[in-house]
Amino acid sequence: MNLQTLKSQFGEYAKDIKLNLGSVLTEEGAPDLKLNQIYGIALASAYATKNSAVVEAALNEFSSTLSEAEINAAKAAATIMAMNNIYYRFNHLVSDKEFGKIPAKLRMNVIGSPGIDKVDFELYSLAVSAINGCGMCMDAHVHEVLKGGVSKTSVQSCIRIAAVINAAAQAASIGSMESSVQQAA
Repeated sequence: MNLQTLKSQFGEYAKDIKLNLGSVLTEEGAPDLKLNQIYGIALASAYATKNSAVVEAALNEFSSTLSEAEINAAKAAATIMAMNNIYYRFNHLVSDKEFGKIPAKLRMNVIGSPGIDKVDFELYSLAVSAINGCGMCMDAHVHEVLKGGVSKTSVQSCIRIAAVINAAAQAASIGSMESSVQQAA
């Protein structure tokens, strides 16, 4: 399955998502990002949604452009942020701010040595953190990418990609649920 096949399975309720998928995954639709960054962000976002149809479509669509290192980094960003987003969201939201002063004692070496350009990995991690809703992590990744010379337009493009991939996963899940309900009836 590729993205076109995935989009064809969406109902009329997801017309905007179909159109957005067609635009945000292009250099014109994601200003200030290179194609490999767009695809890496989209793949990391697909992994973060945990939707197998979206992951399959993204892999089939992007694997001819992305290197093995970029694909592995997308997996690593989704995985490490699954841990960090929970841990740091807790520290951010809990009333007792003393928890934030205690060392995390969690291994996260991949952030320092992701196997691809550090800024690209930070963009992947930012997208995943947005999907997972961790404000503290989003702030940290925005800080790092801006420090790395990425524009605010690039940051916005990254978040738009994450938002659309997340919505595509929702549309795919709705389609699967509707199929299950119809088969049961």
